[in-house]
This record gives sequence, structure tokens and C-alpha cells, in this order.
Amino acid sequence: MTDELKDLRIPVMMAATEVAAIDDWRRRQHGLPSRSEAIRRLVELGLTENAKVRPKSEDAKQRQETKRRARELAGIAVDEISDRTASADDQASRKRRLIKGPDEFQNERRDRPNRR
Repeated sequence: MTDELKDLRIPVMMAATEVAAIDDWRRRQHGLPSRSEAIRRLVELGLTENAKVRPKSEDAKQRQETKRRARELAGIAVDEISDRTASADDQASRKRRLIKGPDEFQNERRDRPNRR
């Protein structure tokens, strides 16, 4: 048998609160598994869960809403300082340029793909 297929003993340091949570979980399981078995089951559940495709989380929805609100507020701020004597087309063009930002910073944005 190769080393890759052998069971390994892996000592792990855990906080007392984590051990207590594991013990609480295992007490709710049928047959009261040992602590080691409970940890193996929880690891297996965690690995299986991570492999699944998850729908957009509430955090992602909240980030999208925050971005939308930031764009809206930036537009309002630009409107307040815009040159009222300029044509509507010029005002719109200037607003787009201000919200987009300088060209030298376009590749620094984390929310846009690298355009180099």
C-alpha cells in the first residue's frame, strides 16, 4: 500500500469553543459518534459542501447594492458641481469621465478586468 492510501494521524490544535461545538454536534447524531469520528464527518460535510455550486449569497447581493448606491451618489455629487452653462451632451460626457476616473487608474480597479 502506498503512503497516499494509508490513514494518517493528524494532531490538530482547536479552541475550547470549537471542541464544545463539535461535542454539541456529535451529541445530536444517531449513535453518539466519537469525537474523532465526528470531526471526520464534519470535514467530509465541509468538503462536500464546498464542491457544490452555491447561489449568490446575501453578501454578494449586498455588495452589488452598495456599488449601485455608490454610483448613484457619485452621479448626484457630479451633477451638483457641473457647469450649468455647458450643453446637456457636454455635461453627460464630463460626468461619465469623472465617474470612470483617470485612464492611468483604470488598470488599478479591482472590480474590473485587467485591460492591459
